[in-house]
Amino acid sequence: MRAATESLAKQVEHFPTVGLHVLIERNARSNDFTVKTDLFLSGETLVCSESDPLPYTAFERCLDRLTAELTKYKARLGRMPQRHKTEKATHQTVLPTNLPDQAAIDAAVREGDYAAFRTATFAFEEPVRKRAGRWVERYPEMNGQIGTRLEIADIVEEVFLDAFESYDHRPPTESFGEWLDGLIDPAVKELLRKPDAELENIRLARAARAAEQGAEAV
Repeated sequence: MRAATESLAKQVEHFPTVGLHVLIERNARSNDFTVKTDLFLSGETLVCSESDPLPYTAFERCLDRLTAELTKYKARLGRMPQRHKTEKATHQTVLPTNLPDQAAIDAAVREGDYAAFRTATFAFEEPVRKRAGRWVERYPEMNGQIGTRLEIADIVEEVFLDAFESYDHRPPTESFGEWLDGLIDPAVKELLRKPDAELENIRLARAARAAEQGAEAV
């Protein structure tokens, strides 16, 4: 099956985010197989379901249908104005729940104070959490770990850690919310690639925040 997806893989290689989820089920009554596929792309999910006595035949038909739908989707993107194309295929703006204090954010980064940075960016936390919760569905391997080994809060913390460390290198043409949205996918990938190391970094960051908040309370 992996070899059969090579042609499809070449057609989606330029998308910033791609994921293919395949589910094969045997139908007890009809004694055939149903293959369900979800192709997760930036800004779109293409789905297909086919049945056949041979699971591979059903899978091939799904790939053919996905390829046809992908061609249509790319054509729609090609007809969009560039601004709309960017919004559809790459980023969405993470809108804060209230007006953030940009000076406080700048000062926290300048002073190397992550706890203060998280306090100053608190207005973005819930929007990032909601976006991360939807985004992780593009990664079945990650989505299957939510609630056991990982939590959405871990992805959120990873996003803000990345934002803190790379704050001085953010693109000047993007708003802070757009930039945070663009950090969600790399955060998910880092947690998939190095879960133990990244979770340890997250644990240390939370401990430092808790210690500082405790000192302030005293």
